[in-house]
Amino acid sequence: MSSLRITEIFYSLQGESNSVGLPTVFIRLTGCPLRCVYCDTEYAFTGGKKIAIDAILAEVDAYRTPYVTVTGGEPLAQPGCLELMTRLLDKGYTVSLETSGALDISKVDPRVVKVMDLKTPSSGEMGRNLYQNIGFLDPKDQIKFVIGSEEDYAWSKAALNSYQLPERCQILFSPVMGQQDPTALADKILADRLPVRFQIQLHKLLWADARGK
Repeated sequence: MSSLRITEIFYSLQGESNSVGLPTVFIRLTGCPLRCVYCDTEYAFTGGKKIAIDAILAEVDAYRTPYVTVTGGEPLAQPGCLELMTRLLDKGYTVSLETSGALDISKVDPRVVKVMDLKTPSSGEMGRNLYQNIGFLDPKDQIKFVIGSEEDYAWSKAALNSYQLPERCQILFSPVMGQQDPTALADKILADRLPVRFQIQLHKLLWADARGK
């Protein structure tokens, strides 16, 4: 029976992406090959519990919401993640995947809404960006830039043009909480007339760093 190592399954409001504010079930898979400086889910690097995919689906069903986000850690580090997402889709859920952009997304079910990072300089993991992944994104998908410095902003702005990202998918600029002033970032986006969506982590404004929120 197929199973995955799971850190937590919880019900909350979507705090990021273009579905922000929607009641969503989050499935947080354990494990990540990256170590971003600003990571706020280090507790998902290890531990967790092996749960059969059938049991995961049953738990998701109990929340009675159409939206499911598969996150981590880095969910694609577990190959069974692909089966989980396809089975959720086949049950009629709207499924989003939060991925670091460091692992191949080519085999992800095309119905999944992919929310993929391009790691900025201050992350410490910029060298892990797998730029081939950009070719597997479409207009429903999103690329997220987590911005913690002036260098990050300049690099992200240049990447928009280098890879013609606004023509391919939606773009998210997100400040590192406690490091990048969100108002300053918003002002820069407006001044430069960037074709991006500013986002701030809604769940942190509502519940700070509480787990399961």
